[in-house]
Amino acid sequence: MSTFVVSARKYRPSSFDEVLGQEQVTNTLKNAIQNDQLAHAFLFTGPRGVGKTSTARILAKVLNCEDRKENGTLACGSCNSCKAMEDTASFNIIELDAASNNSVEHMRMLNEQVRFRPQEGQYKIFIIDEVHMLSNASFNAFLKTLEEPPEYAIFILATTEKHKILPTILSRCQLFDFRRIPISEIVKQLELIAKKENIDIDHDAMHLIAQKSDGAMRDSLSIFDKIASTFKGKIAYKEVATSLNLLDYDYFFKAIDHLVQEDLTGIYLLYDEIVRNGFDAEAFVAGLTAHLRDILMTKAPETTELIQSSEDQKKRYKDQSKLCSQSFLISSLDLLTDTAINLPRASNKHLLVEVALAKMAYLNRQIEEGSDQKKKSISLQAF
Repeated sequence: MSTFVVSARKYRPSSFDEVLGQEQVTNTLKNAIQNDQLAHAFLFTGPRGVGKTSTARILAKVLNCEDRKENGTLACGSCNSCKAMEDTASFNIIELDAASNNSVEHMRMLNEQVRFRPQEGQYKIFIIDEVHMLSNASFNAFLKTLEEPPEYAIFILATTEKHKILPTILSRCQLFDFRRIPISEIVKQLELIAKKENIDIDHDAMHLIAQKSDGAMRDSLSIFDKIASTFKGKIAYKEVATSLNLLDYDYFFKAIDHLVQEDLTGIYLLYDEIVRNGFDAEAFVAGLTAHLRDILMTKAPETTELIQSSEDQKKRYKDQSKLCSQSFLISSLDLLTDTAINLPRASNKHLLVEVALAKMAYLNRQIEEGSDQKKKSISLQAF
């Protein structure tokens, strides 16, 4: 029986070009290698699951490769150093988890290791993950080595919390900020993996997975594995929404239809159905706010591209935007924002949301009445 390998490990990037959404980092590193202007210490910082440790390993592998390709920026994958790296058996590339190795004694041991030259390859590379977990005393013990290492030593530090690192450490490192991966790029990667794994999944479902991951590729792949193991056959959007305990966007399209038609009974019954399905007031208000924002974005072709959803969904937003005036959308967003602020301390959250929905249902009347009063005022001033 073959051992299952999670997608985050199976499809981990093995070259700079495979790192998603971090071109500003990988291009700089490739140029530094080509121009032989490599720093002795790097700090990779950014959200979780965006490729910091993977990029550190790729950089380490390239630097110690005995037969580099593409102007020295691609490891060959077949030399002794590359094979040792792939088998996690390299004595020249040392990974340290600072979350569990954060004492002064651990730093002293690292300092001792730095003294020994690499057994093979040009560099001895130290990758320190979650470096912000080191204590101040550990940072101080590491400081001198980081400032003046031997010419063969390179340090790659990775963290999700740069603000916790001492300024004296930051000043000695070359900083690289990793950003959240765009949803469109995550979806492309999920489509590629689904094709390789022969998994039939809706395009909208992959968009939902990407949105849920909040720009982290690792989180997306973890969710993808869970969904793939839960359902057999074609995986639909609604199944994914149910599995992730997310509100189906169809609810929000129905909600807007009820509101613009001043159908107070309809919107109340819909909200009650949502609550009975196990969703709380906060989830409904947040989802409806996001939905209104996306409708507002479709009012202009330029801002339509700011919507992170599939083309089919964008078309649905565009169609519904024809039913909603810009004033209605902005006023509704203002109402929902106030409701979201007041929800945590409300004694009756259900009633608070119902009052907000009632106000939204009759917003168009208020807007029209306000417009009529303004016209009367202007006409009176004319006399």
